Amino acid sequence: MIVKRDFIYPPKNASRPLHIWLPDDYDRTDDRYPVLYFFDGHNLFLDEDATYGKSWGMKEFLEGWSKPMIVVGIECGHDGYERLSEYMPYPSEGWFGQFQPCGEVTMDWIVGEIKPMIDREYRTIPFRECTAIGGSSMGGIMALYAGVHYNRWFSKAACVSTAMGFCMEPLKADLITSDISPDTRIYLSWGTREAKKDHYDRSDRSSPTYHNHKYVSDTLRKRKVTVKLHCQVGGGHCEADWEKLVPSFMHFLWLE
Repeated sequence: MIVKRDFIYPPKNASRPLHIWLPDDYDRTDDRYPVLYFFDGHNLFLDEDATYGKSWGMKEFLEGWSKPMIVVGIECGHDGYERLSEYMPYPSEGWFGQFQPCGEVTMDWIVGEIKPMIDREYRTIPFRECTAIGGSSMGGIMALYAGVHYNRWFSKAACVSTAMGFCMEPLKADLITSDISPDTRIYLSWGTREAKKDHYDRSDRSSPTYHNHKYVSDTLRKRKVTVKLHCQVGGGHCEADWEKLVPSFMHFLWLE
């Protein structure tokens, strides 16, 4: 069951709708559920809501999955480059330097307003051990930032096709200085079609994308975090390929 509701993003005084998945028997039980928060929530469940007409197929996956849970998809701003600013946790130089990094503001809004509302109005298990966050591209760097910098609230993060090349230096510092619990689980993935100019049909162990992900993985593992590093052979930067990863990251975060 999908519930859609408006929610105000205070910095812009504008709506950022929530797309909330509730288990089909939610109204027939008194059970409480773990929660997965997800960036670009409009792309998760229904093709008609997705920016490019193709969703992650999360609705079909959850309908057949063995672990009932609540999934809260958080929609981004769609005017101009709003999304880049809202989903940018670190300052940058170069092309990204033109955008104000509002990722911290966005995360404070999620943990200070969205999560309390969800825990108040729905039957959640509110503890960090039962709370995860995920996203792709800029949503991926936000999920990683949340898992590292907001580890007090999130014990799990699915970071898919994470846009991290523009902010490696501040990210490296955060990986070292943030207070990260060793029970944290981080999923990191990238596709060969988005990382390499050729040889898409073989695993990537040489591109800058690989080396960035490997650095993050190695650093987190040194801090006793459980990490899954996954190269999607033939994977591109699109919802159709990210949909193929849903069983992989959901199993890793919740069942392993």
